[in-house]
Amino acid sequence: MVVKRPQPSTLVAVLVPTIVMSGIGLWGIDRGGMWRDEAVTVQVARRSLPQIWHLLHSVDVVHGLYYLLMHPVLAVHSGEVALRLPSLCAAAVTAGLVGALGARLARPRVGLWAGLLYAVTPMAGHFAQEGRSYALVAAGATGATLLLVRATDASRGDGGSRARGPGRHAPARHRHRHRYWYWCAYGGVVTVTVLLHELAVLLLLAHAVTLVLARMPRRVWWNWARAAGAVLLVLLPLALVSSGQSDQVAWLGPPGSGTVEDLLRSFAGPTRLVLGPYLLLIALALRSPLARRGELSLPAVALPLLLVPPAILLAVSRHWPLFHDRYVLYALAGAPLLAAAGADRLAGAAGAHLRSPAAARGVATLLGVLAIALAFVSQLPVLREDRNPARRPDDLAALSAVAARRMSPGDPVLFLPAVVRRTAVAYPKGFQGVRDIALREPGPVSGTLYGREVGPGELRRRLDGLDRLWVVAEPYALRPARYPPEPAEQVKLAVVSEQFVPRAEFVRKGSVLRLYVRRPPPAA
Repeated sequence: MVVKRPQPSTLVAVLVPTIVMSGIGLWGIDRGGMWRDEAVTVQVARRSLPQIWHLLHSVDVVHGLYYLLMHPVLAVHSGEVALRLPSLCAAAVTAGLVGALGARLARPRVGLWAGLLYAVTPMAGHFAQEGRSYALVAAGATGATLLLVRATDASRGDGGSRARGPGRHAPARHRHRHRYWYWCAYGGVVTVTVLLHELAVLLLLAHAVTLVLARMPRRVWWNWARAAGAVLLVLLPLALVSSGQSDQVAWLGPPGSGTVEDLLRSFAGPTRLVLGPYLLLIALALRSPLARRGELSLPAVALPLLLVPPAILLAVSRHWPLFHDRYVLYALAGAPLLAAAGADRLAGAAGAHLRSPAAARGVATLLGVLAIALAFVSQLPVLREDRNPARRPDDLAALSAVAARRMSPGDPVLFLPAVVRRTAVAYPKGFQGVRDIALREPGPVSGTLYGREVGPGELRRRLDGLDRLWVVAEPYALRPARYPPEPAEQVKLAVVSEQFVPRAEFVRKGSVLRLYVRRPPPAA
């Protein structure tokens, strides 16, 4: 088997975006606070393996593999940097893989531009600093796409410059073995990716569209179908269990009129200086035929990756709301690939009349990098603002700090509703020594995220003996018109409003800490 070493220009196309993405991801990674979803990652991954397994039977099975992967990471250190470091590494790998895809499907400078465009996109930078699974899913999907390209090349017996595998005249048994391992690797990577988040299964449909556009021969379809079938077989038990936990996405609503535009800005760039040229370059890349028979072109790979997963999820969400931009982060890789291909076509047309093609290529590469640097500078305020904890839905660290300053050991505290207990779970030092007045069993023991609370009767008895009470609440939970369906939550509201009056209030983003004292008896 003859294996060609990657050319230096290809290595540059992979390594430079990886380094740039690493730098952008490290900038401000310790922003001083977790938000609610990251807090779930911390509190679940720090449990023992039997406790994690117990939890997944009732909730969050869709993130089960991610929690298991994070368990050894947070066992070493449970700080915010350790929490986000796997996402940062995954984002850096994704940028490098985008560069590798561009270099393989077009040329090294296309890979360099595409990888750098991915790295400077604010959406990529956001999820590089998110202690959740989405950056890992994006890395898996991009890696699987690269493996698809290599596997189809091997299946076609293509040993030309694009195929970095066995030579055209390598022995047949070597080509067969090479092809076999590429398809096995493809199926394995897609399997891990969909187990990290099951909605990534839409990647298979994107790849199917790619094969259709390239009019691949029957043997390629057969190999892909076997790999896809194995993925679906492994995914089936997870899908069956997670369907019984669909309440977890009950907060999602149908996509609105601005959803597509918001997603477009997330993928291509939120500023006008970037968005307009970005879309023009994509349009330029799509002017040429998408593919030739039996060969994967860059547009045939990137366009389905960009469009198919979001389009299907948006269509489904009109009747069964499931759409959120983070669920299709992995589709982002298609946008910079197409924009870089459009820029390459533009550079080729501009340099066609120059006397020195080599010099023209060098100048074009440099100008493309400078244009991406300009895009980065124009989006710098967006990236800087994203590193502010106030940009997240809540700031649990800030609330915990207030609680530590205001509450004393032994003070009773009531969480309204029960999910607000996430603050005390994520930052227990702020609530050290206080009495959780409604808690019966903590989360790790009960196999739940936030523990089980006592029944309405016992809760009323506990509240009746108090002269003062701290309430940690979501702002909506304190509205007079709210009438929660859970009996225990109804008792909380009824007793607090009837028997107590507020004395002091401290508001932090997404949460309220309020001190209540018992209402004085009516005058005789």
